Amino acid sequence: MRLQLAINVKDIDAAVDFYSKMFNTPVNKRKPGYANFAITDPPLKLVLFEMPDAPERLNHLGVEVFEDEEVTAATERLKTSGMEHLVEDQTTCYYAKQNKVWAVEPDGMRWEWYRVIEDLETFNENHEAAPGDQAAWRP
Repeated sequence: MRLQLAINVKDIDAAVDFYSKMFNTPVNKRKPGYANFAITDPPLKLVLFEMPDAPERLNHLGVEVFEDEEVTAATERLKTSGMEHLVEDQTTCYYAKQNKVWAVEPDGMRWEWYRVIEDLETFNENHEAAPGDQAAWRP
């Protein structure tokens, strides 16, 4: 597993150039207004959303896992703890089909626990409330 940091940037090209150099890692996925880096040292999934007018630079946080059982375990942990959560299975989000669960911490920061099933060419096909948007789902 690795921690995910999703941030809003004003200029995607400048941000990709900066983070490629900062982490000495080439971009993993690059689409219009979007990029992500799969950084091995430190283990980090860095996601960039081009949103020049976003009121906050931090978009959301997440944990990327590589087995569906880990998403299921996170969902059960939230459910057992009585925490509000949103499960999204087989959803198209961030140019990938994913299984995930969302929760929002007390001060409003959105967290996702997710697994990428496959890469796609569509950004956000089946999302009712896009987590990349600042007005996204909140319990």
